[in-house]
Amino acid sequence: MPQTTQFDQFGTGDVEIETTDVVYNGYFKMVKYRFRHRLFAGGWSDVIDRELFERGHAVAMLPYDPKTDEVVLVEQIRVGAMVASDSPWQLEIVAGIIDKDETPDEVAIRETEEEAGLHVQSLIPMTSYLSSSGGCSERIHLYLGMVDASGAKGVHGLPEEGEDILVHVVERSRAMEWVANGKIENAASIIALQWLTLNRDKLDALSGE
Repeated sequence: MPQTTQFDQFGTGDVEIETTDVVYNGYFKMVKYRFRHRLFAGGWSDVIDRELFERGHAVAMLPYDPKTDEVVLVEQIRVGAMVASDSPWQLEIVAGIIDKDETPDEVAIRETEEEAGLHVQSLIPMTSYLSSSGGCSERIHLYLGMVDASGAKGVHGLPEEGEDILVHVVERSRAMEWVANGKIENAASIIALQWLTLNRDKLDALSGE
């Protein structure tokens, strides 16, 4: 008989944090945590040291034109891809960090205007997830945004923030081909495009229209 496991048997009360120390504080922050936690077999773990990358939380949004079945993607240089990919320039959906006193909805609308020059007609929340919980505290809030993509073009972004962003309008089917062949390799973009493909026939109900 297979063994069953209660997924939610542990919570925040089953972790004891002994110390936290900021080891780097620049554009992003690195904090060293010293902690121990309860074990599945009973008792407590030894004390563990882990460095945590803290960059705040973020929003990512896929602009979608339902009339033409087109999506709007942005292309920009990414330092992570500069080290770990064949190309430093990545095709992605719109994204941005949540500033103090901003809601995720507000960030989705603001970043779409800044990065793609588009007005968001309506927002549909997709999901919220931890981007890399083994070493990063970032939570990403993922949205679909209804737009008129007919005027999407050109170079956008804020030069004072080092942004140089090229806008692409792409058929959804072509974007999914790029997911399949690895041309799109950003996690939020892959999740959003797959979500859209799975839920496209239900968009009116999801948007409340």
